Amino acid sequence: MIRLFGVLPVVLFIMLIPGRLSAQDSYEGLFEEFVHPDDCLRKRVIRDTQLRQEQWHQLAQPVFWQLVMNLDPDSSVLNLADTREILDIFPTESYDTLSTEEKKDFKDSVLNAYRLPENTRIYVTYGKRDYYDIESMFDEIDRGIHAFLEAGTDPWYAQAILLIESPGRIRQSYTGAVGHFQLMKHVAISQGLVVNRSRDDRKDFEKSARAAAKFIQRVCIPHTKEMLRNKGIAFEEHDLWFRLLVMHVYHAGAANVRGALNQIPTRTGGIQLIQKLWKTEYRGFRNASQNYSQLALASFLELERIMDTGSPAPCVETQEAGLH
Repeated sequence: MIRLFGVLPVVLFIMLIPGRLSAQDSYEGLFEEFVHPDDCLRKRVIRDTQLRQEQWHQLAQPVFWQLVMNLDPDSSVLNLADTREILDIFPTESYDTLSTEEKKDFKDSVLNAYRLPENTRIYVTYGKRDYYDIESMFDEIDRGIHAFLEAGTDPWYAQAILLIESPGRIRQSYTGAVGHFQLMKHVAISQGLVVNRSRDDRKDFEKSARAAAKFIQRVCIPHTKEMLRNKGIAFEEHDLWFRLLVMHVYHAGAANVRGALNQIPTRTGGIQLIQKLWKTEYRGFRNASQNYSQLALASFLELERIMDTGSPAPCVETQEAGLH
């Protein structure tokens, strides 16, 4: 039922120069390279050192989602909606077979058992290991990084979007977003893609990557900067919390994020601002939007876990000379 640490890809990682980006937007040193066993070629992946330096990895929300990413759908996590505190893990079937009234009684019993207020929201979240196939994402991440670098856009966003939006396959969301970068039709067209009955460029990895990169650079980042300046909040463009805020704009739209931010009485950015945003609702900025940056953090942590527990690739002897 529970497969927290399944079979990992066999990889060899070579650490490059760690650290944050320079003021000249040089992305040198942001990547690690590895040799993947499927093709014995170097792939690039991003390890964000701010995750641990700033203690993001200890927050309950990314810890919760990383657990969900490692659970099969036949397992579910009982958790508090506002904090994502994990209360229990149990078979999904035992909950799914309950009637609506029985599910309500079950949640009421949880409130009583944990002595929680009556208005406490409790979620039952199914495992999503089948969706978040991060172990298969290395080639796409490398291609996405390359496309974003060519477009002059921070490649951190390429990795984040690919890991959480449509990992490992082309999907269409219930809202109509399509492709590895889950672009809405109007966004895709605004960035030069063709979307009609006979052709949908969003299904083309390279074209959709370039469109996503342009959209982030031309729309998402400028809107994020503007809303922060309007609130008098200082920022650095390569801070992790700023990038997470840009991701919210990419997902929910600038108007919804701006409305949510305006409900937060602060002139300080950082981890505290993002945590407050996770508990703030405004029009289209609700549960799915709040989860978005939590999923980004969790996916980076899960990728890091895979990187750190991988074994040497079987083709390392034939490639070793070329790695130095």
